Amino acid sequence: MAYIRRATQCGLYDIRGMGAKRRLPTFDDLVFLTASASRYPLEGYREQCTSRTVLGGRFATKPIELEIPVTIAGMSFGSLSASAKDALGRAASEMGTSTTTGDGGMTPEERRSSKTLVYQCLPSRYGFNPDDLRQADAIEIVIGQGAKPGGGGMLLGQKVSSRVAGMRTLPEGIDQRSACRHPDWTGPDDLAIKIGELREITDWEKPIYVKMGATRV
Repeated sequence: MAYIRRATQCGLYDIRGMGAKRRLPTFDDLVFLTASASRYPLEGYREQCTSRTVLGGRFATKPIELEIPVTIAGMSFGSLSASAKDALGRAASEMGTSTTTGDGGMTPEERRSSKTLVYQCLPSRYGFNPDDLRQADAIEIVIGQGAKPGGGGMLLGQKVSSRVAGMRTLPEGIDQRSACRHPDWTGPDDLAIKIGELREITDWEKPIYVKMGATRV
């Protein structure tokens, strides 16, 4: 009862949406143990180290260069507003990394604000088109995602505005489900064909990589 009275008087809640009582991890908690993948440093911390990362150096004629190997994952336009997509693009550009379109296609706002924009090829193919492919800096083929491995997604109808519906060529105000499997390939051989198609569409300019969630594939 004491907790309830304090909450009503002060508006302070121990448990609420987007929060938790437990301590949450931060970037300071990340430890990268690379000794098994590379040689030991010869001069300890005096040896030069760089976080610069290049993607697409083998096959793409226009590989992308990131200042840090931490990127902003894809979140759809619809689940996020155009302003939020624009803000993510600006933040990624300031940090020297990339941001990703997510389901539903590419918005002009995020393309303008993102120095490096990755275009996702998802099972739903909502908003997926060759023109946006050519405008992107890289392509990410999504097989699974950590938030819901092995499952698709759903955008509630209350978020499906006229603009979102137009980009997805689906009815306005209706719940929209995203499939968990790609409609045109079922295995590694088909995936290789799809990658070849994407390379042809983009004239072999864009790096193409696969996003795999912690799931059975």
